Amino acid sequence: MRTSKINKLIGGGAAAAILAGATLASAGAAQAAGIGGVTNCSAPGGKQEVGAVLGAVVGGLVGNKVGGRHPTGETVVGAAAGAAAGSAIGCQMQKNTAREHAYGGTYTRGGYRLSSSIAPANYSRIGDTFVATRTVNLRAAPSTGSGRVGSLRAGERFQALAEVRGTDWILVGENGVGVGYVHQAYVHPEGRRYARY
Repeated sequence: MRTSKINKLIGGGAAAAILAGATLASAGAAQAAGIGGVTNCSAPGGKQEVGAVLGAVVGGLVGNKVGGRHPTGETVVGAAAGAAAGSAIGCQMQKNTAREHAYGGTYTRGGYRLSSSIAPANYSRIGDTFVATRTVNLRAAPSTGSGRVGSLRAGERFQALAEVRGTDWILVGENGVGVGYVHQAYVHPEGRRYARY
């Protein structure tokens, strides 16, 4: 009885490893063809792929372990779920790393941490989540004539750290750091879909 459980677990581990490899290979082919997959993170790096493989192996092993009458099916389902979860976590790690590099230096002004690529201003705290109503540029200062330092996609949620006093501009934050300014005409508070700020 013990030998059959060991063989079952080894078989499940092998199946998970094979599925992880197949998942990664098919995702790479899908990405090359311009189709989304577990390796289509918008930030550079290899953490997403590693997360997908590790997630597939762990998910496959767990699926095999809990599998009753159909351990192969549970192994495949567990591996697929694990690959998806690992991929999402890895992509988020890649994005965080890219942001750290992009906004390398920071400084503090008026109680706010700001990226070294943007100018300070006088602020009134908002501290709420907003949504972009269309794709819009982030500016280095609260004016359309200032340089572009990034962008928000239509529907993207972001931290509205503060309003620039006496203007229609909002300080956009990432992980508590001000990274650019967006005009209020192109955003609204989350939960108020059609309301204007």
